[in-house]
Amino acid sequence: MSDRKLHPETLALHAGWRADPTTGAVAPPIYQTTSYQFESAEHAADLFALRKLGNIYTRLGNPTTDILEQRLTALEGGAAALAVASGQAASAFAIQNLARAGDNIVSSTDLYGGTWNLFANTLRDQGIEVRFVDPEDPQAFARATDERTRAYYAETLPNPKLSVFPIAEVAEIGRKLGVPLIVDNTAAPLLARPLEHGAAIVVYSTTKYIGGHGTSIGGVIIDGGNFDWTAHPERSPTLNTPDPSYHGAVWAEAAKPLGPIAYILRARTVLLRDLGAALSPFNAFQILQGLETLPLRITRHSENAAAVAKALSASPGVTRVIHPSVQTGLQRERADRYLSGGYGGLVGFELAGGREAGRKFIGALKLFYHVANIGDARSLAIHPASTTHSQLSAEEQAATGVSDGYVRLSIGLEHIDDILADLTQALAAAK
Repeated sequence: MSDRKLHPETLALHAGWRADPTTGAVAPPIYQTTSYQFESAEHAADLFALRKLGNIYTRLGNPTTDILEQRLTALEGGAAALAVASGQAASAFAIQNLARAGDNIVSSTDLYGGTWNLFANTLRDQGIEVRFVDPEDPQAFARATDERTRAYYAETLPNPKLSVFPIAEVAEIGRKLGVPLIVDNTAAPLLARPLEHGAAIVVYSTTKYIGGHGTSIGGVIIDGGNFDWTAHPERSPTLNTPDPSYHGAVWAEAAKPLGPIAYILRARTVLLRDLGAALSPFNAFQILQGLETLPLRITRHSENAAAVAKALSASPGVTRVIHPSVQTGLQRERADRYLSGGYGGLVGFELAGGREAGRKFIGALKLFYHVANIGDARSLAIHPASTTHSQLSAEEQAATGVSDGYVRLSIGLEHIDDILADLTQALAAAK
């Protein structure tokens, strides 16, 4: 449409799609198909040999999903993307694409409970060690690195701790050592741009703010195209050694004619092909619909959340409020450095009465929904210690920022007066 760089508000509506060339339809269609007609035997052979890119089977790719991938790539400033069935699949694939049995990654302790469990247990069962370090000190990542370290992992705005991760500091450490930084930006879409600060890979649960309406599960991995996988080939053997599942292809070399997409090409042609966590075309369409209004919604989420944090700070039954707007010192400096246009829609707080007060508070809510999701247009609340983080030990819960009295709020788009009124009456009931 234009040679000049478009703004996020415009990309969210136009990137990756203009109109159907046959019908002129403006809205992206849902290509509800499993398979695609090949033009010839030669065309089919070229697709399977990766001499050409195109549609083979919806487990590998789909035209509706491709529009979503292109749009998110443009918004993030990356090279290419892979949409998958869930945010959890995105996190797993992001690591499995680089690490094999006997390898390790270094991860921030500040993680969503499901990711912690994936890293501490399921990946461990697959032979991949995850070493958890406190991101307060970026050098902790360097100290935990050895010759089998394949990646660093973090959340920009970790749920539930809400202390912004030092992206540039850790990314710089990793690049010197040949270790890519993978950043989960689920809680801060548009507010943070990890690739611009040195991250190599960005993952999202598109279920959350990107979809925005609590209707469709999905995830995405975005390849920044900004990491030289061949500079330290021993660090990335999955991309620099022959792959027997693809006739000995060396992905760092095989991808060169297609662009700087070795990482995402392998994720699609190996992991998505073999493990099959494909995003349905219908969910891709639903997520695209949500993405169109993300720039408007994330602003309102942030405004309402900041107002909630301010009100909770003045509540006598609340011992601590967790939100970047009330942080000080290094935490606030990082929030202001990496977040632009708002601090996101999540707010945490601790009740003086502990677990019992948390139970009463949740039970008294009328407007807020008691659900495990975040990033919905509606306001949501949950008690993590007994739900999302309940599989973690007491020590692991403490490391992620969860206490018995901790309540997490995902602030929606309702009028702020109605949100505050519901919180006020629930807090009174929790005393």
